[in-house]
Amino acid sequence: MATYTTEIASDKLISDNPIHQRLLKAYIAAKPWIAGDLLEVGCGEGRGVEELLPLSDSYIGLDKIGEVIDMLKAKFPGVDFRQTVIPPFVDFKENSFDTIVSFQVIEHIPNDKLFLQEIYRMLKPGGKAIISTPNITHTLSRNPWHEREYKPQELIDLAAGIFDQVEAKGIGGNDKVWAYHDANRKSVQRIMRFDIFDLQYKLPAAVLRAPYEILNRLNRNKLHKQQGRSVVEITHQDYPLVEDPAKGLDLFYVLWKK
Repeated sequence: MATYTTEIASDKLISDNPIHQRLLKAYIAAKPWIAGDLLEVGCGEGRGVEELLPLSDSYIGLDKIGEVIDMLKAKFPGVDFRQTVIPPFVDFKENSFDTIVSFQVIEHIPNDKLFLQEIYRMLKPGGKAIISTPNITHTLSRNPWHEREYKPQELIDLAAGIFDQVEAKGIGGNDKVWAYHDANRKSVQRIMRFDIFDLQYKLPAAVLRAPYEILNRLNRNKLHKQQGRSVVEITHQDYPLVEDPAKGLDLFYVLWKK
């Protein structure tokens, strides 16, 4: 049985539904770019596997959590899932994949430049990578599971130094989504008013993870009680793909190798 942290939003917990649908939208939005031999870096519990498989000639899914990989192998017999810690990607040669997707991963990687360089190396000429990551502009508090988060231009600059073309977009939200986000912001601010010494930015991440998990879960449950049906009724369709990454809750970039 997998453990559902607030960092790995569950499709089984009602209070996680808005986050689950937001993360699912990256897979839906990526469909027009999916083709050929596909690598997913950070497949997690397989949120988007069923969306990607029919569009690819071959699929390999990577994740660092062995329990998750075992579960996916049982759920999708014959599909190539592998446990690995990256970067570098030692098992893959250059020019191996037509498409690489990696959603909500780069913010966890200490060496983000090497991460993108390795993705570029593995892409075939003419291939593309699709990545998503939180837009720090709309982040409500420090996430101690993240190495860093990006402003739109920061990630553009990083990617443009490696890839031949960068298409910067965002995963936005409609009025229903922004109402939930605003309620979440107000709730987080009420919690953070007790952090008078700004400890969330001063303490080591490892110290913050346990209280972050407890408070985040309590907050999501509270929002579910307050928002009621709106939490349940939010779907991936409520998160449009937007052309201006600054308007996205998440950054959604297509990175090309010529």
